[in-house]
Amino acid sequence: MAMEPGPEAAGAQVRRRRGLLGLGLSAGIFAALVAQPQPARAVDEIQLYNAEIAEVGQFTVQQHLNYTFAGRKEPDFPGGFAPNHALNGTPEFAWGITSWFELGLYIPWAVSEDRFLSNAFKLRTLFVTPNADKKSFFYGLNFEYDYTTRPFSPTLFAMEMRPIVGWRNPQWEFIVNPIVDFGFGKNGDIDFLPAARLARKITDDVQLGVEYYTDLGRPGSFLPFEQQAHQLFAVTDFKVGAVDVDFGIGYGLTSGSDRWVAKTILSYAFPVGDQPDDKAHGMKAPPTMKASLRSPSTLQAAADPFAGMR
Repeated sequence: MAMEPGPEAAGAQVRRRRGLLGLGLSAGIFAALVAQPQPARAVDEIQLYNAEIAEVGQFTVQQHLNYTFAGRKEPDFPGGFAPNHALNGTPEFAWGITSWFELGLYIPWAVSEDRFLSNAFKLRTLFVTPNADKKSFFYGLNFEYDYTTRPFSPTLFAMEMRPIVGWRNPQWEFIVNPIVDFGFGKNGDIDFLPAARLARKITDDVQLGVEYYTDLGRPGSFLPFEQQAHQLFAVTDFKVGAVDVDFGIGYGLTSGSDRWVAKTILSYAFPVGDQPDDKAHGMKAPPTMKASLRSPSTLQAAADPFAGMR
């Protein structure tokens, strides 16, 4: 004959059941939060990093301008602004610290529905292969530390980690940036945004290429394909005097993408020491564009990607 559990044993069983029930509910809530797609941050920089940095002691400046001709008409999160007909701009300042380290500052802004919106500032630390423009294989790692505002992001603090891997020869270059974005706080999330570039040198000062940008969502639980962002850009890089110009037109391939976007990046590097102005070049500009600015000996070295490595 089975004995009835005593009061203490019965209480322990009740507490165990309540604990298991609470654990199950917590796991269910966590799983629901993990499965729920989180909003993406506004994009203020449409660019592939190619592991180039400013020379030691050199200051550089870039102006990013992106305009969405036809895009999503609803904000990505409550309090945000809709990308459709929005102009995003980002002045970017950088300083070459060493041959492998560059420090940068962004001051992003946007104009949407006749409103000027500030996105505070971002700091950037870029670590790269020294003399990346002279190597056939190059790599680097960029960290961006963001202090954001509500129209641009659901979180106050965010960070970007951007690995850089690329290959080039005198005619072609291929670059991959498997970007990961982190948002901190109760509305924070992780986004995986891989991007790639394939470009060909046409002349010493002109490149033509294609760039592919994505936003897949949280690693391990990507959004359905149609909700992901996939944009294909036709791009050209050229020079106007001492200014490097990057221009592209992008087309969204999914309903989660902005349909038509134009981007422009203007880059200028201040001369270092006694360096003449026409020897300066913009940071992260395609290396093949700089060939016409170099001496004949440097041109010969650039034509051979393995020069100096034998």
